[in-house]
Amino acid sequence: MHGIFHALEQGWDHTFEVYVAVPLAEFAQSKSSREKIWILVEGDRIAGSVAIVKRTEEEAQLRWLLLEPEIRGRGIGRWLVEEALDFSRDMGYESIVLWTAESLPIAEKLYRSVGFEQILRVRHERWGSIVNEVKYRLVL
Repeated sequence: MHGIFHALEQGWDHTFEVYVAVPLAEFAQSKSSREKIWILVEGDRIAGSVAIVKRTEEEAQLRWLLLEPEIRGRGIGRWLVEEALDFSRDMGYESIVLWTAESLPIAEKLYRSVGFEQILRVRHERWGSIVNEVKYRLVL
């Protein structure tokens, strides 16, 4: 889904799919009870996702937030993020980080609305494009 939607919406090339797929495969092999993925199913298809991945004992990373275009704007993304934040608190993490792109302003607005603060901005050539990536952090 990430490869398809970001290619269509952002113009990113196949290397973005690899950027998502490799850590997702590692996550799938993890046995950590402090990591979790939420997969939204609508009908017979996957319509969205979000995950919490352990970075250190104290810090988690929010990853792979994505919704199909048809279900955006209904509060589902906020619900997924809040579920991930609640899980992170329950697991005893002290903070959560995430990376996003400036070209995804709705996602950035959501992250800021739940308390994430921008801590880094990097402009580079990546995924066949010039990307302004932004790192956010939330202290729990």
